[in-house]
Amino acid sequence: MTILDRGAGRTRDGMRHFRFLVVGNAVSAYGSYLDMVALNLFAYSLTGSALQTGLIMALRLATSVLAGFGAGSLVSRLDRKRIMVISDVTQALALIGLVLAPAASQAGLLYLVAVVTGTGATLTSVALRSSIPEIVGQDQRVRANALLATGRSIAMVAGFASAGLLIATVGYSGAFLIDAGAFLFSAANLARLPITTRRTEAKAGSGGAQKAPGVLAAQLTALRYLRLTPILLALISLRAIDAFGSASHNVGLPVFSTALDPEHPAAFVSQFWATWAIGNIVAQRAVAAWAGRTGRTIDERAFALGAALMSAAFILTFTAPPLPLAILVAAIAGVADGFTEIAYNSRLQAAPDEQRGYVFGFSAMAENLGFGIGMVACSFLLERLTPLTVVTTFHGLAVLIALVMVAALSIRRRPAK
Repeated sequence: MTILDRGAGRTRDGMRHFRFLVVGNAVSAYGSYLDMVALNLFAYSLTGSALQTGLIMALRLATSVLAGFGAGSLVSRLDRKRIMVISDVTQALALIGLVLAPAASQAGLLYLVAVVTGTGATLTSVALRSSIPEIVGQDQRVRANALLATGRSIAMVAGFASAGLLIATVGYSGAFLIDAGAFLFSAANLARLPITTRRTEAKAGSGGAQKAPGVLAAQLTALRYLRLTPILLALISLRAIDAFGSASHNVGLPVFSTALDPEHPAAFVSQFWATWAIGNIVAQRAVAAWAGRTGRTIDERAFALGAALMSAAFILTFTAPPLPLAILVAAIAGVADGFTEIAYNSRLQAAPDEQRGYVFGFSAMAENLGFGIGMVACSFLLERLTPLTVVTTFHGLAVLIALVMVAALSIRRRPAK
């Protein structure tokens, strides 16, 4: 067997194992989305306080931001597969503990669960995305990202769609146990897979650890690398601004839907997200097929154009277009969102393995911070302005920055006369 044959064999094995990983990750994601609905409703039913419910949600988001600071250092120092397994198991144990705890202590435990789930989600995301090129090979990373995104999109639809039925059928305790089972399934599935998640494994006798900078030094390490590759810093900045804009439609959709139909406030929101999800999955499957057939990747200009299209579609959604046009706009938003997620992750994964963990950790921190600031700002502005005004302002900023990036990249690539 030639060296080329052996390389092809490793790629085939990597993709085969990765498909099993996608299934486990989708099950875990289903638990996460079900968890988001169940925990928020349980918090409100338990405390009867909108303030405490909001604080729990804010704590989970703040924990995700803070976890991004340390994630780069952890996934560069420790075994990434082990990090993902421990994150899943820890989240499962937190949910089981919440179910088994006395009713009097459950309100306090909700804050601990918010911290554990926020930290676990960020660590798993950074560890998995920085591992994909080592699992399947750099030439298959676009296809792998598309498969992973498809699994998570299906899980999101299933999680949100089934949450109400499950809570009504088995109660909050039953829903939390289903969440915990999903995390444990993902951990067991991942633990059995013979995958390599980093290029340079720790030397024997080192206890599985490698020298890596601390939390603050990890951000400096990422920034030093990003300074040498300014296009990546520009992409992360655009992604953070996009997350800032996304907060506006997440907060604004319930307000807008209620104004459209006060008798059935959930009707428009449900219709929009269902159509968005279909567009999202279609885009991801199309990109996977294209990448598998051509072996090509997606450049930065295509990502910026996709980001501009996505934000423009969200703005149009809040103009209350006729139903056929509203469905088309929601589908376009989903297609653009699915495309940009794959393009973004694939481009960051081109970074060397020794830098990739820091880059994804920095990215997670920037995205969550942008989304968190956006959530706070939108909640304040929607008390005074219309949803269309707020969404146009926030997503309009993302459109502007994206188009500036497209223009700059086009000028840079223009051949000299």
